[in-house]
Amino acid sequence: MFARMVVLLCALIAAGDASAQTAANPAPTKVMIVGTFHLDNPGRDVFNVQVDDVLTDKRQKELAAVAASLAKFAPTEVMVEWPQAQTDEQYASFRAGKLPPSRNEVVQLGFRLAKLRELERVHGIDVQGEFPFDPVKAYASSHGMAPRLDAALAGAGHEVQNLSERVREGSIGSVLRYMNSPERALKNHGFYVDMLRYGDGDTQPGARLVGAWYARNLAICARLLQSLPAGGRAVVFYGEGHAYLLRQCIVEAPGVELVEANDYLPK
Repeated sequence: MFARMVVLLCALIAAGDASAQTAANPAPTKVMIVGTFHLDNPGRDVFNVQVDDVLTDKRQKELAAVAASLAKFAPTEVMVEWPQAQTDEQYASFRAGKLPPSRNEVVQLGFRLAKLRELERVHGIDVQGEFPFDPVKAYASSHGMAPRLDAALAGAGHEVQNLSERVREGSIGSVLRYMNSPERALKNHGFYVDMLRYGDGDTQPGARLVGAWYARNLAICARLLQSLPAGGRAVVFYGEGHAYLLRQCIVEAPGVELVEANDYLPK
């Protein structure tokens, strides 16, 4: 009898130690950044990927496959490139089956995944910011740097054409996989770093442009982290131009782990 009591006491102590260890080492908080392109051809950017109608059966099956693959990550939060008020209103309509058909990537990717995971809310974490590009162009024109800037813009335009061809020839999932490699995020970010060359002395239009871009992305990441509960698992859908800085913010955030989208996106 005494021996059994000793064994039971030891088991209780061990269970208490395990509970204390679990409390001291909670499940890690994880974030996946999914760089996207506009699915509805809004024409808001300097160069725009051309996309056929994503409401066709073929594209809807591809988008469903993307959502099903990302759902394997078991996200507890979904975050998108919209303001919160707009996100709340439209996601409520989407869940109720009252939202008119939309080709927007927020609906087709973010809302679809959130509904699949039966989430009650989608976090809209977008922040608007200035993008003072005209002073950069003026400086380039007046300091013999116009050819360099033209070449940089031509390179960006060529890559958008490449994405348009990939969309025509492949699935949306395969295009997202191509877009979401760490190497591509770094390469895309090189455009902004190169803008630092445009300026001299107290005239720094390039630095002002890059500073404004960094400020916007830091404000976005602030909302991301503020919406992320301890131990949560978030999928964040954002235009791929933001991917590098959002990834960097997550990598440097204490207690948060970056998860690669390509570990889950369909091939």
